[in-house]
Amino acid sequence: MTASHTTPPGAGDCCIGIEIGGTKLQLVVGTAAGQIVERRRFAVDRDGAAAGIRAQIAHALPELMQSRRPGAVGVGYGGPVDHRTGTIVKSYHVAGWNGFPLGAWLAEIAGVPVFVENDANVAALGEAIHGAGRGLNPVFYVTLGSGVGGGLVADGSIYHGFPPGEAEIGHLRLDRTGRTPEECCSGWSVDRSIRAAVATAPDSPLAALVAAGPGPEARHLAPALAAGDPVARGVLDAAAENIAVTLSHVVHLFHPEAIVIGGGLSLLGEPLRAAVAGQLTR
Repeated sequence: MTASHTTPPGAGDCCIGIEIGGTKLQLVVGTAAGQIVERRRFAVDRDGAAAGIRAQIAHALPELMQSRRPGAVGVGYGGPVDHRTGTIVKSYHVAGWNGFPLGAWLAEIAGVPVFVENDANVAALGEAIHGAGRGLNPVFYVTLGSGVGGGLVADGSIYHGFPPGEAEIGHLRLDRTGRTPEECCSGWSVDRSIRAAVATAPDSPLAALVAAGPGPEARHLAPALAAGDPVARGVLDAAAENIAVTLSHVVHLFHPEAIVIGGGLSLLGEPLRAAVAGQLTR
């Protein structure tokens, strides 16, 4: 959604990007080459709902613009949006976003063109142009965070389909019970699996890590795996199998040359990549 504002003189040497998710909010200043030069990061207070997140943006955005003159503001929103109008369609995680005209609201604050997209769509575009999918086509991106989202870039452009047009793989039905990837692949679902696992193995390294630093529990998987904990390996393998089943639908439908895994769970790094790749091949 392009705002009907005149870009300030001297603007355009940078852009501002805003990520709105279920657990974190980020505002960054970046160059045309994709380099981030300044960042503001906030935890999302779910009790404060969408109004609380908007208050954080309304405070941080003008502050960033005091020393920067962006040519535009781009938003990656964690849920379905109407990218043509900049309107939020729905939030699955934070109340108060449904139907909100985010693009128009931000344009009033920033005074520059504003573009609103689904977060996985713009992440897919970034990976295809500057990241792990560079030189490959098509590229599919899956984000494993508060929820599970997807984005497809073909021939250098985001594939939208019919509006709202997000590749909402997090809401696929994986079986006849209606089980979805959000229920078994998201960060919160892995947290839940870890809590269940350590309850039955209280003497495991993973249990010790969770007891020392409760929630979010998924952050303890990497050190527990490094310690060779079979309980952590079991949690990872179960999650990887669910992720692989989800991505098998992506492969059958879109045949991407590359699949890029992002989101908070991707911080596990190579153990997660290898586990998913092994399961996906099967």
